[in-house]
Formats: sequence, structure tokens, C-alpha cells
Amino acid sequence: MSTTPLTSLINLAARGQLPLHQHMDHATIAWISDNRPDLPPTPAPVLRPESKELLAHCGLPTRWWADPRLYTSLHGVRHAMRTAALAAVLAEANGLDDSDTATVILAAAVHDCQRRHDQDDRGHGARAALWLAANADTVWAHFGLTASPRRIVQAATAVRLHDVPYEAFTADDKSDRARADHITDVVKAADALDRYRLPKLKWWPNARYVREPAFDQLRGLAFDLVLTSEQAYLAGASGTEAVRYALAERGLL
Repeated sequence: MSTTPLTSLINLAARGQLPLHQHMDHATIAWISDNRPDLPPTPAPVLRPESKELLAHCGLPTRWWADPRLYTSLHGVRHAMRTAALAAVLAEANGLDDSDTATVILAAAVHDCQRRHDQDDRGHGARAALWLAANADTVWAHFGLTASPRRIVQAATAVRLHDVPYEAFTADDKSDRARADHITDVVKAADALDRYRLPKLKWWPNARYVREPAFDQLRGLAFDLVLTSEQAYLAGASGTEAVRYALAERGLL
């Protein structure tokens, strides 16, 4: 640790001094690479053409973020795109139909867009759900889709609940999840799988916090998407270009 820059995320996390806005750096991605878990190889995922088309639209506009400083941060567009891709793979693993698959990809793509910072921003899921409902026609049209009341409710429910632990669900939360159980569970699991970007091992993916049987088998894919896209970003690619490169490398585009 002595040779790690004091301003790197890995060093700041070790000292409990992470800033409100957190951006990947070379020392932190090197630490992530060096700490790759002993993960079994993930079978090559196969996505339906419709899912690949939706993922191609996941480079969302900067203006959709509540704070443009977060667009390139740990909870910005790269996290959104990887989460959407992981949601698409989980949708296949769960046998979701085309409509449900489109809903989970869309919800995963916007789930963090109303964050105010990169720390424990309580309530950001609820804010994003309200934003999504208010901007439904714009969001669905961006993906080449048409919004319907049922799909808006399902997507907004998944977004609202993505940052609420299952054990903290209220009676209303449980009732809402029942209307969108598969959508909610997939979005929560996809979000959790992308935690390999975080600068502490104890913050990395943990299956006990999700309800997704395919979670563990996708850890290798999730790690590789983080490593490849973050390295590409630090090498000079834009956030969207970096993730598209990582997705294309794994046959997801």
C-alpha cells in the first residue's frame, strides 16, 4: 500500500476518506485486477437479438443524471451499462419473455441516475423511480420502445427497491415487489454483480443479499466486464465506448 497514491480510491477507502464523487484511477484498477477471486469461467452468454439492440442504446444522455459529475463516476454511465448487460444475461437465465427482458434492461440502465453522490445515498432508488415515471415516454422512446402503464409500474418498482435490502422491506415494499417480482430480483442482482468496481473486498458481490439462483455463475463475467471496461476507460476511451468494447468482447453486442 505504501506505493499506492494517497489519492487513489483504494487508499482513500482504506483510510475511510472516500469523497462524495468517486472516479476510477490506475492504482485502484490494478488492485482490482490483482485481487481477482478464484472464479469459475462463465459459459459464453447468448443474448437474443432484441436484447443486444437494447444494450446498444444504454449509453444514456448525461442530462438524465441528477448531477452530471456522477456521469463518469463509479455510479455513472459505465455502471449503468454493465448493470443493464448483466440484467439481460440474468433475464435469459430466468427464461423471461421479450417484454420482461426489455423492462429489466431499461430499469437497470436508469436505476442510479438520480443519485446525488457516490456514498450511501439513501433514497436514490425512490428518486429515480419518480423520475422514470415522470419521463417514461422519453426513456422508452430512447430504447425504441413504447411505454405502457404496466411496464412503467414494473420498471419503477424495480428501480425504487433496488437499494432497499430485502430484510428491510416494509409491507408496502413486499406488496409492490409481488407485482414485479422477477423484474425487481433481476435488477437488484445485476446491480450487486457490478460491485467488483468498488475499492474494498468486503463490498464485492455477495449472493446472500440477492434472490437470484444464477448469481454465482455470473461472477466471472461481472468481474471481467468491470476490469476490461475500466481499463479501456482509463486508457482514453469514453465511458460508453469502454463498456461497448467490453460487451462486444464477450459477445453481448
